[in-house]
Amino acid sequence: MSIEIERKFLLKSDAFIALAHKSEKIIQAYLSSVPERTVRVRIKGKKSFLTIKGSTNTSGLSRYEFEKEISLEEAKELLLICEKEEIEKVRYYVNYKHHLFEIDIFENKLKGLILAEIEIKYEDEFFEKPDWLGQEVTGNLIYYNSNLSKLKQWKAV
Repeated sequence: MSIEIERKFLLKSDAFIALAHKSEKIIQAYLSSVPERTVRVRIKGKKSFLTIKGSTNTSGLSRYEFEKEISLEEAKELLLICEKEEIEKVRYYVNYKHHLFEIDIFENKLKGLILAEIEIKYEDEFFEKPDWLGQEVTGNLIYYNSNLSKLKQWKAV
């Protein structure tokens, strides 16, 4: 099992779109969304994944993650038994100053929410923040996808 270290941010503008080298549609839902562990099914472009994440450490930056690619057919079957509604979003990939930012524009019930994530190698790793990056929300439980999936509609916090 590996450790995922990531930081999350709201965005000030959509200037990142012009910088994106790739985008893809993502559909995901949760088999389990309890804080101690989440089990997610995700269809990302033409690939599908089953992901298990542990609870976040005290800093809100790190947690255990196990991810396994599964067939599209398996993912579609698992989505049928997932909790609540699916999350739909378009993910944009932006390379900026030696780091990859993944920016999600949420759709449907979460329309209006845009989040950027950056995975880093260690918790205090320095990275340059682009102008379009806004308030950091790392560790804020409201912005965990497993919690967002439970909302009926997005309202800015």
